[in-house]
Amino acid sequence: MHRGSTHAPKMLVFALSFAALLCVTAAWPALGGPGNHFTSEDESEVVRSAAIKRLLEVFGMEDPPAVHGHKQPPQYMLDLYNTVADVDGVTKDPYLLEGNTVRSFFDKLRSEQVEFKFNLSTVPRTEKVLTAELHLFKLGPQASLTFSTHHFCQVSVYQLLDSGKTNSTQAKKLLSSRLIPVHSTGWEVFAVTQAVRSWMADEGSNLGLHVVIRTLGGSQTDLKLIRFASGRNHHLSKHPMLVLFTDDGRRSAALESKNPHEAIANSFLSQTPTSVKSSRTARSLDFGKEEGWSKPCQRLPLYVDFEEIGWSGWIVSPRGYNAYHCKGSCSFPLGQNMRPTNHATVQSIINALKLIRGIETPCCVPDKLFSINLLYFDDDENVVLKQYNDMVAGSCGCH
Repeated sequence: MHRGSTHAPKMLVFALSFAALLCVTAAWPALGGPGNHFTSEDESEVVRSAAIKRLLEVFGMEDPPAVHGHKQPPQYMLDLYNTVADVDGVTKDPYLLEGNTVRSFFDKLRSEQVEFKFNLSTVPRTEKVLTAELHLFKLGPQASLTFSTHHFCQVSVYQLLDSGKTNSTQAKKLLSSRLIPVHSTGWEVFAVTQAVRSWMADEGSNLGLHVVIRTLGGSQTDLKLIRFASGRNHHLSKHPMLVLFTDDGRRSAALESKNPHEAIANSFLSQTPTSVKSSRTARSLDFGKEEGWSKPCQRLPLYVDFEEIGWSGWIVSPRGYNAYHCKGSCSFPLGQNMRPTNHATVQSIINALKLIRGIETPCCVPDKLFSINLLYFDDDENVVLKQYNDMVAGSCGCH
């Protein structure tokens, strides 16, 4: 489970650096005028490329995945995304998702039979496999077998083994088995975690999965009685799919509440009506007002538009999100509405009394950070749901 952890100043510094990076990227068209720091298109492009590369690193990538046009993601992944994230991608509850990454894979054999194989080469070996599920869409029995005397059948999923490396003549290992109604239709899910963990440890051992269907008496049943959709003869929405829940080892270094929306709602209540306008408008209004800013510490919009960055081709959801940023003064006296730490309060007093030269006022920074979720296509056309920590400033305070 993804859980929040204690406050860490280093992570807040990183969040502020990330926000500054996004400001530069989002405002790029406005930075090319006369008298600007950038004196040529080449120089501007170098800086832009460096900014985009750094942003990719924040999302754990070296290069942006290939664009896959209008390919449709699996409905399961869309439903899962909508379960764990709101319309802007902000995590609804950090305890909803097991691990921080969910990957989906379609059957590469596209077989008409009951053998399935999935290419897991895009999964980093550093990721810990928490759960692996085989999703099969069960079709109804063929019309000629509608009145079969069988009402249930035993469906078992086996891991195929290399007969040359095992003493067993069977060359397969039972992973999951249960009774399934003959006349039901819809998705059936089988646990195959053991197999996937062994494949991750030894890629060459991935020989696939085998499904065996038997009657309650133990005899092999007619494959026309219980049928599963294949990757060859059925619509993409019913293709066999492997789903992995993994954890890439990242840990949150910020304080994340169980209910981020409550904190965000409270922050909105304390803002002016201007700050709750559309994201683009709010962002443009805020730009260029660095000089003379004298308002107290508060949270302001900072919209990240993936289309403007050039990432809309591979990101499914969200199309963008509001990262927010903190801005304003932390002058003496610090009220509780500025959420000051004891240290900040003392520092503001020393600054006000001018007891020591060079002591500045405390800084306005995020004191609560929330994660967002990204649903995207990887280079192999697999759909990935990934949770990224510390991406949204939930509230601001003087520190």
